Amino acid sequence: MVTDIEDTAHAVEAPAVMRLFPARPRLLALGEPTHGEDTLLDLRNELFRQLVEQEGYRTIAIESDCMMGLVVDDYVASGTGTLDEVMEHGFSHGWGTSAANRELVRWMRVYNDGRPAPERLRFAGFDGPLEITGAASPRQALTALHGCLADRVDADLLPCTGETLDRLLGPDDRWTHPAAMLDPTQSVGQSAEAGELRLLADDLVALLDTQTPHLLAATSRDDWDRARLYARTATGLLRYHYWMADTSPARMTWLVSLRDQMMAHNLLTLAEQGPALVHAHNGHLQREKSTMRMGGMPLEWWSAGALVSARLGEEYAFVATALGTIRHQGVDTPPPDTIEGLLYALPEDRCVIDAPRLATALGNTVPAPRVSPWFGYSPLDPAHLAGTDGIVFVKDVPQS
Repeated sequence: MVTDIEDTAHAVEAPAVMRLFPARPRLLALGEPTHGEDTLLDLRNELFRQLVEQEGYRTIAIESDCMMGLVVDDYVASGTGTLDEVMEHGFSHGWGTSAANRELVRWMRVYNDGRPAPERLRFAGFDGPLEITGAASPRQALTALHGCLADRVDADLLPCTGETLDRLLGPDDRWTHPAAMLDPTQSVGQSAEAGELRLLADDLVALLDTQTPHLLAATSRDDWDRARLYARTATGLLRYHYWMADTSPARMTWLVSLRDQMMAHNLLTLAEQGPALVHAHNGHLQREKSTMRMGGMPLEWWSAGALVSARLGEEYAFVATALGTIRHQGVDTPPPDTIEGLLYALPEDRCVIDAPRLATALGNTVPAPRVSPWFGYSPLDPAHLAGTDGIVFVKDVPQS
């Protein structure tokens, strides 16, 4: 069995990864089963460098706030700001403290220095402005969208003034109240003001769409793409806040679904712009439904990867990362009857596996699901093997 599986394993390099697919995917999604391990991010960085140099990839997108990511993109594209400022203000979820993320940003800036705009690398966050404890105020995205339009279209076409938006939004802490995640009555998402904002946001998005020929002639494609990002984010946040205020049993399913929908919309827009490497948790990038328990209640929803794959077909590719051990988190040698256990028996410290060939090698053998002793690590689900194009296996993850 080990010999059969070993025949499917190759070094984790761009040529081996690209051989997994019939053609170069427009979105190459590399998942990770846990967050916060620089070993995995270093591997991601090296793969991105190779994809840039050998396969023509120009964009990397990570599981970070899409609005904050604009700070990083401005820096890597044109040198706006300093590296320290970018790491502090350009990442959500604490990702800015990662040495590997810092090295990625530094390398991208060095690569871009002196290159013409079409050859420069671009950075994107593709998550919504959402944290586990809640969601951002829609102010930044909504007022930025209004500002883009106010600068470029007839004022009579605008559905409201900036002052009206400011009055309806009120103080930002109304939107970011931490108690709202657990207590819907603490959310302002279904207030009269929020309802009016949703209607105005819808009209602003419609205005952006109907003025596309004029806007593309009057501004750059980058400016238009940013306006579209503001539009998606504003409407997504207002919808998310609406469901935060909901009291029905569907509330949490709506919230987790909307987050992945916002991710998917951002990824589909990136796919329009050229090939990109996408990096996030396996659960966001897989083609199958995601599942979790929250407050004792089982939740099930379609992941961003499933939504994007349904639209892009073979232009979307998913390579999951699997791990042997994370001993500093109590994750020890995997049982031999699990997928991770079978891969752990291979001699390589890290390798890329052709998932369909692995399924063939397994034949009628059904691997057991691995049980993680640590909540922060999600083992591979054997039932997902058929929907996975490849597996990057890392035998041992040392403490960062």
